[in-house]
Amino acid sequence: MHFLSDALENYIKNQSENEPELLAELTRETHLKVLQPRMITGHFQGRVLSMLSKILHPMNILEIGTYTGYSAICLAEGLQKNGKLHTIDVNEELTSLQRSYFDQSDYGNQIIQHTGDAVDIVPELDVVFDLVFIDAEKKSYDAYFEAALKKTKPGSLILSDNVLWSGKVVEQIDPKDKATKVLLEYNKKLKEDPRVETVLLPIRDGLTLCRVL
Repeated sequence: MHFLSDALENYIKNQSENEPELLAELTRETHLKVLQPRMITGHFQGRVLSMLSKILHPMNILEIGTYTGYSAICLAEGLQKNGKLHTIDVNEELTSLQRSYFDQSDYGNQIIQHTGDAVDIVPELDVVFDLVFIDAEKKSYDAYFEAALKKTKPGSLILSDNVLWSGKVVEQIDPKDKATKVLLEYNKKLKEDPRVETVLLPIRDGLTLCRVL
């Protein structure tokens, strides 16, 4: 579902910061070589992630769901000089592609890759994160959030992607559609959770910002 017309989306993109050439090349290669290329973050949302990271200027970032590495590079743009970004993905087949672009960026030595289930990996990380980006298996969003929250501090920001789920969150639910049901419950939980303050932004497929209290 497109929430805005193509004309408006293009206008918004054109009035925002330009997409870095490296990320444009990553987008092209993703569409040529990788399944489900629509999963890539993309120009506008990538610039939003970059801006949020630059505002926070975090020392440590956690990303759950790397895909081909676009969002990791965007988030890394705001890292402190000695900061680190830990990114986790279950698909080991994409590791080499991710690393090739990480190393072409200015942040290759600051990005640490992990392969496996974030629910298992996050508790083992001896790091306090200033910024978290969740963009992986939707049915596990609650588990990812809880694992990440334990590794944050007051003032940390937790971002959750795809929370509007192509508009399905306001449509009649197919009884077989477990992902939409999970996201509805997740969105409700974030709104009511006293540990965070929450705002849901209609950016692309929905981006929720939670500030840890």
